[in-house]
Amino acid sequence: MIEVCVGDITRLEVDAIVNAANSSLLGGGGVDGAIHRAAGPELREYNRGLGGCPTGEARISPGFRLPARHVISTVGPVWRGGDHGEPELLAAAYRNSLELALEHGIRSIAFPAISTGAYGYPLRAATRIAVGVMRCYEARFECIIACCYDETTAQVYRQMLQEVRECPEGGVAPG
Repeated sequence: MIEVCVGDITRLEVDAIVNAANSSLLGGGGVDGAIHRAAGPELREYNRGLGGCPTGEARISPGFRLPARHVISTVGPVWRGGDHGEPELLAAAYRNSLELALEHGIRSIAFPAISTGAYGYPLRAATRIAVGVMRCYEARFECIIACCYDETTAQVYRQMLQEVRECPEGGVAPG
């Protein structure tokens, strides 16, 4: 089941929350900064030992002071017009987060809208990709949550859940 909520991802009681991180994994702005503040300095110290994360990949850490048991940090692409592999990299960020979750027995997971903030990915295009990948994995999880910062983003997710009803061919919904 895929759910949409508006709220603070750091307060969700799920097995894992996904962090839209930068490649250092050492904290930043937006949701990344909020997750690091809520998890405490232990997250930064733990992540320091992971040696960073390339765009499209994912790394897992304990949740420390969060209600979630784990933080899965992934690096989405910076939007550069859409002709520099951004759709594939964004799909990989979602897919690799979900694969890592399965490897660790995670059954409930919450995502922010990866790359749609400071990285500038257009919301509708990013949401279509996110929902397409989520559809490919929804049967393998008890719950996948799209945790949105605001109602506008949540509305786009709800619309895409209506439009993208199953796992698209190749695992990514066409734009």
